[in-house]
Amino acid sequence: MNRQPGYFTATRHPLPCFLFLLPLLVAYEGGVLWLGGTNPDTLRNGADTWLRWALESFGLIQLYWAPILLAVVFFFWAFARRKDQPGDLPGVVLGMAIESISFALGLWAMSRALEPVLQRFGVALACGPPTERVLAQIITFVGAGIYEEVLFRLLLFTLLKYALRLIYVPTLIAVLVAALISSALFSWAHHIGPFGETFRPYVFLFRTLAGLYFAVLLQLRGFGVAVATHACYDVLVGVPIG
Repeated sequence: MNRQPGYFTATRHPLPCFLFLLPLLVAYEGGVLWLGGTNPDTLRNGADTWLRWALESFGLIQLYWAPILLAVVFFFWAFARRKDQPGDLPGVVLGMAIESISFALGLWAMSRALEPVLQRFGVALACGPPTERVLAQIITFVGAGIYEEVLFRLLLFTLLKYALRLIYVPTLIAVLVAALISSALFSWAHHIGPFGETFRPYVFLFRTLAGLYFAVLLQLRGFGVAVATHACYDVLVGVPIG
């Protein structure tokens, strides 16, 4: 009889990650179609758009391909890991939710601690959206949590890490280098394209640190926790209170 993994191992298993991710994915994709009206792409974040462009180059032009492929990957990954599937899935998923909120609050506290320094240079970490667009902005933040983590952590960070291991770079160094490169690219991505922000070194540095934070969460706590932490943090700093 297989021994059930403990909670801190279970959160990195693809099955609870998928079950935790699924409501966020449905909320984002459904929200984009519902609130976006005749032009739903206006609510999609950059990473989501880039992934869809990549899929379109393979002839996959329908809106549902990105979430379906993500779901299919996690389904087969979970099936391949079925022998070490954790028990008490509701408890694991609930714990992941609590962890994600806690980690998001931790990153929010870090950003608030840095805010006085950034304000000296005329830099604001976030600007709240107009109140009538709050729900749409929350939907966009959920999408950023999902697809930025897919692109920059699940794909880029993981591929860089394993590429470095293939050339016999020690594991710890491979993880650190992959985290730094993927985090810097994650930060830089916010400054490119027609809707990119004006480059400011201090904002770039903070986003790189945030990317490192998410990479550590992916490595130690799993993809689901990294996604939800990212989404929760974006909501905390981006949605006006009151």
